[in-house]
Amino acid sequence: MLFNHAYKALVIGASGAIGSAFANAFESDLYCTHVGVVSRAHASGFDLTDTQTISRQAAIAGATGPFQIIIDATGALTIDGVGPEKSLSAIDQDHLLRSFQINAIGPALVLRHFAPLLASGTSIYAKLSARVGSISDNKKGGWYGYRASKAALNMLLQTAAIELQRKNPDLRVVALQPGTVKSKLSQPYMGSANQLLEPAESVAGMLASLKSLRSKYGAHFVDYKGDEIAW
Repeated sequence: MLFNHAYKALVIGASGAIGSAFANAFESDLYCTHVGVVSRAHASGFDLTDTQTISRQAAIAGATGPFQIIIDATGALTIDGVGPEKSLSAIDQDHLLRSFQINAIGPALVLRHFAPLLASGTSIYAKLSARVGSISDNKKGGWYGYRASKAALNMLLQTAAIELQRKNPDLRVVALQPGTVKSKLSQPYMGSANQLLEPAESVAGMLASLKSLRSKYGAHFVDYKGDEIAW
């Protein structure tokens, strides 16, 4: 139970492992009266690199809003068959640009077009981020494009939170770290993970984390255990 009253939820990127788990969690909550879903599988023509398709899907979703919670579960670690760079010598201009397009620019455009669908009063806009997007927590290096694009995403969320909260102080904008989840995104990197989570387990933790958040100026950056992550 995320809210103690009737609410509507919207999940963007609902065809992925985590996105579909979010949709399932909302559908099983008796207080959730409507679950909207947006993804390439559910909505023909939805493309993070195409502003027009994002705007079009926001207009369609708006017909069933407003929403008390919007989850953006989009993002990619391996892009066009290429995984994260392990060294400076592996940095490629096109791959770096693609990483920013999918993990930072696209989500910023999604936020721009979907934020107006949030309900007034207590509401949540949550975007999947990653612990590796924390500049202060970077102890291992590597993964240049993914780290940098997630750090850029976090800054975009923080900046948007400040603007959006001027109109709605009760809005919580959240960068969520889901842990290492069993999914296509993380499958090539599971061998080094200390703890692997089922999608439903990760989502349950993130929803509990969202429920416990207090209103504050700016965005939150938290993990699936509810612990704050340093920017």
